[in-house]
Formats: sequence, C-alpha cells, structure tokens
Amino acid sequence: MKAEGLCAVYGASGSGRGVAPILEESLSDEGLDKLIFVDDGCHGKEINGLPVWSYEKFVAAGQDRKSVIIAIADGKVRERLALRCEADNIPFCSVVAKQHVRMKDVSIGEGAIFSPFTTLTSNIRIGRHFHCNIGSYVEHDCIIGDFVTFAPGVKCNGNIHIDDHVYIGAGAVLRQGTPEKPMRIGRGATIGMGAVVTKDVAPGAIVVGNPAKQLSG
Repeated sequence: MKAEGLCAVYGASGSGRGVAPILEESLSDEGLDKLIFVDDGCHGKEINGLPVWSYEKFVAAGQDRKSVIIAIADGKVRERLALRCEADNIPFCSVVAKQHVRMKDVSIGEGAIFSPFTTLTSNIRIGRHFHCNIGSYVEHDCIIGDFVTFAPGVKCNGNIHIDDHVYIGAGAVLRQGTPEKPMRIGRGATIGMGAVVTKDVAPGAIVVGNPAKQLSG
C-alpha cells in the first residue's frame, strides 16, 4: 500500500528520522495530506519540522485515509506495535526510496522500508515489515521472513533463507547457498556488524567475526 492522506512514521528516533524524508518526497506524488511522527515518548514536540503525536491522538484523528509505517529497528518491538495498529484497524504503508532498484519476480509483505541505494534482484520472497537499510542488497532466490532487519550495507547473496525476527548488522556478508542446500539463518538470530557468514546460523544464535562464529544462543 502507498502512503496517502495522513501518514504516520511510528518511531521518532534514528530509524524514523531516516524514513520520514523519503515519505516527504512523496507528499505530492502519492497524495499525502500530512506526515507526522507517532512516539509516546516525545509527543507534543516537533522533530525535523514534523509534529510528534501520541498514538492515541493518531488513532483518534478523523481521517478517512490514514496509514502508518513502523520505523523501529528491533523486530520484536516492531511486531508488538504492528499488532497494536492491526487491533485499531490502521493499515500499513510501505516506504521505497527513489534510488531503490527492484528487478523481476519479487514478492514483499506489507510495511516494508527500502532506504536509498538498496537492491532486490529476482525470484525473491520477503515477509511483513522488512527493513532494508542504506546500501543493502538481496540477491536471487532468497526467502526472508517477517520482521527482519538489515542494517546498512548488508550483502545477502543468492539462495539464502532467513527466518522471522533476524537482525543483520551493518556490513555483514552472507555467503551464497545453492538451490539444493540454501544457507539458513534461524529465527531470532543476530548477525554482528561486519560478520562474514559462511554456514547456517541456529535459531537465536549471535554470530560475529570473519568467518562468523557463535557467541551465544
């Protein structure tokens, strides 16, 4: 869904402040009437020229066309807030920078964020509320679950399966799998900044280094 009418960026911290300017570029192109932040921690303030509302004020706003994008890096928090919005029947929009490149046969769930200079090639399946930060890419034949976060500069090569709630740190490299044996990153795993992942990662594991080795989980 494209943003239109009243659109809220849920979260006014670093992630939100990076997303809002992308939406601001869409004010005329996509029919946005008003763009705000929603953040209960600093409502009533103004950040980067945009008002900050409480969640309750946003829900109560009498706007026929209303949508939200959740700009929180922590996937578990993102899921909790998504459930809150769903309970109040607030639809999710997606955010796609003009410098984003998308090729063929790509399927993406609702609530995605694609920052500038991100790339998806072909034959890719991505779940709900995916965050793809500046300079990251996803190569061919990858499957990515719900509430997955890519920090800036993640290199996700072909034939990789990433389960829900995985966080991949800045500059991490995921070695390519094969059609017969995709590389698998288990649910809730964390890949450290700059890690070079050469083999499967267990659910909940934390891996760092080159080659990446498990710290805990």
